Amino acid sequence: MEPPGNIGGCSFVEALNEKYSPENFPCRRGPGMGVVVVPTAGVQGSPMKDRLNLPSILVLNSCGISRAGDQVEIAAFCSHVMELDLSHNKLRDWNEISKIVVNIPNVEFINLSSNPLAESPLEPHVARAFSRVRRLVLNNTQISWDAVLMLTQQIPELEELFLCLNEYSSVRTSSTICPTLRLLHITDNSLHDWAEVRKFGSMFPSLDTLVMANNNLASIQDSEDILQRLFPNLRRINLHNSGLNRWEDVEKLNFFPKLEEVRLQGIPLLQTYTNAERRSLMVARLPSVSVLNGSVVTDSEREDAERFFIRYYLDCPERELPYRYHSLVTKYGKLEPLAEIDLKPRCRAQVEVHCEEKVEHLSIRLDQTVAELRKQLTTVVQLSTNSMRLYYINKGSAFGPEEMKYNARVLHSYSIQDGDEILVVPKTK
Repeated sequence: MEPPGNIGGCSFVEALNEKYSPENFPCRRGPGMGVVVVPTAGVQGSPMKDRLNLPSILVLNSCGISRAGDQVEIAAFCSHVMELDLSHNKLRDWNEISKIVVNIPNVEFINLSSNPLAESPLEPHVARAFSRVRRLVLNNTQISWDAVLMLTQQIPELEELFLCLNEYSSVRTSSTICPTLRLLHITDNSLHDWAEVRKFGSMFPSLDTLVMANNNLASIQDSEDILQRLFPNLRRINLHNSGLNRWEDVEKLNFFPKLEEVRLQGIPLLQTYTNAERRSLMVARLPSVSVLNGSVVTDSEREDAERFFIRYYLDCPERELPYRYHSLVTKYGKLEPLAEIDLKPRCRAQVEVHCEEKVEHLSIRLDQTVAELRKQLTTVVQLSTNSMRLYYINKGSAFGPEEMKYNARVLHSYSIQDGDEILVVPKTK
């Protein structure tokens, strides 16, 4: 058994014993999710013997771990573990991390986010400790790109790689590709130039999902032929908060032959459009994309968007028409502008006010109440509000007068039109 933790942080074994002791982690998580492990013969004196109830998913984040500890005990207690979260610890030495990983033979997921790995060299024999890992999270570690390449070369079945918040402004290609990587999550870096993004295509030919939001990418510079070859399997791309400011860059996404889902918000190009215009114009320009910004594009939405697109550019000079316009006109024909219908409620109406033998033409506000109308009519008919009964007469209706007896009712609820009548009848004493 190793000595207790020192000022430089605790060991993986110490953190394991502390968190998963029966006092702190008393319950099993169902059949197969937790095991009580009997250590090997070499550590019979360990106080951990017969005590730990470990799940197959170990979460040891923010535990102050800086080193591995006794490797024999790691192997004895963690042989069944499949996922390991070591984020927000003090691990700064790849050799110490490899001592943990190499003794967990079934681990497929490792999260090392927010460990200070910027200055730790990574040798090939150390990287090989990760050979069974399929998903690796290295966010906010400042891991060097050379170390990233070393890991991708030594992990034969790596499928998902997370490299966010690592301050990358450029990347280096490698002659050894990683043919199994399907997801690359590299948001919140400083990749401004498409020349750097192009390298991902050559290094990761099976890439299915590329998430690179918050990189301020300025443009997509390659031609159709190059984009088809570089990203032949890409189905999802996230370019939120990039610097794209030309529709030509959006249209180049059509050159990825299998692209189905696009996330593209917060870009300079879209700032001058309304939300409805943004979505319709993008849907119309991306005919193969079935999910846009997380929402499924239905067939009816696509048709509406494509028709909107044609009408949006009706008055555009011929030389400035986008290419997509001509293909949509071939599909739908050259559409006429939609008739503009004002659906706002009327504000006023011109009515005839009849009171005994007197007739007055009056403009009344329709957003006022019956009580307010009574006040307006006092000077017209020379009656107090309490001395009059009001009736509404719809000239286009066969029904008789409707008494306006509810003072709080708003006039537009009567559907008053120009030319209708208000009949004022003095109350008899």
